[in-house]
Amino acid sequence: MIAKSHAPNPEHSAEGGYLDGQLLVAMPVMEDERFARSVIYVCAHSAEGAMGIIVNRPAGSINFPELLVQLEIIDKADQIKLPENAESMRVLKGGPVETGRGFVLHSSDFFIKDATLPIDDGICLTATVDILKAIAKGAGPKRAILALGYAGWAPGQLENEIQENGWLHCAADPDLIFGSDIEDKYSRALLKIGIEPGMLSNEAGHA
Repeated sequence: MIAKSHAPNPEHSAEGGYLDGQLLVAMPVMEDERFARSVIYVCAHSAEGAMGIIVNRPAGSINFPELLVQLEIIDKADQIKLPENAESMRVLKGGPVETGRGFVLHSSDFFIKDATLPIDDGICLTATVDILKAIAKGAGPKRAILALGYAGWAPGQLENEIQENGWLHCAADPDLIFGSDIEDKYSRALLKIGIEPGMLSNEAGHA
């Protein structure tokens, strides 16, 4: 599970310089293809570094019912019996680190002791197979996304990238995290910050 070095506190995110519970929005000048046009929910941020989940990048052809079969949580024949929440759950590319691991961002109506990390504002993270089993049975959280892998930053790295205009950040909202309109999340996040996507040039910051 992911360790967190300070207790969640909705008041400290922006004021204390830490961005856990916030959204990072990539600037158009972002040259790293792994993060271009990405919207990232920051799960942990401290002096020791940062960790987040990209919430707007589909994992390609694999869907959640197929993943449950691959993990032997359900039999192939049981795919058609899954509750609606499980059938419609999105599988995303959460980031380039540990891409073989699943991380579930979810609403706080579901909690597993010693496994679920409360982050901020009714959002939690659970990285054990037990939450997948619960979702398959219809006993999981009301809202959730499954991300394969995560984005990680060394101490001071995220702060440097923000200073170099790599990222904007804003308050998170559940619709931007859990919404099914994955392709629109980037422009919606920019609008939330008050920026029309067309106003940002790819040449911004260059003389």
